[in-house]
Amino acid sequence: QVQLVESGGGLVQPGGSLRLSCAASGSIFSPYTMGWFRQAPGKQRELVADITSGGRTNYADSVKGRFTISRDTAKNTVYLQMSSLKSEDTAVYYCTVLRSGGRYWGQGTQVTVSS
Repeated sequence: QVQLVESGGGLVQPGGSLRLSCAASGSIFSPYTMGWFRQAPGKQRELVADITSGGRTNYADSVKGRFTISRDTAKNTVYLQMSSLKSEDTAVYYCTVLRSGGRYWGQGTQVTVSS
């Protein structure tokens, strides 16, 4: 099993920044991909960004140029630096790990972008 603990969500004004963190523990074996999904009210969960063990990154078109994903492999931690936030970024953000054996999810952290 894999346990994921997220932190860093909150309320921010449009144009502001937030940094999300997610620490993984348990049965973590390379290679594995870490990433973030989000789900807004009434919408399906969607990929925001992910990063492989080798450092390859992938972003949703809607966040390219504004969000940056990174990871500290030694700490099994992934970060999502979010800048130039928009109201449409408001959602619950879920950390995820994908490895052989399946995908694991965190409990989610709320990000609200509002003035």
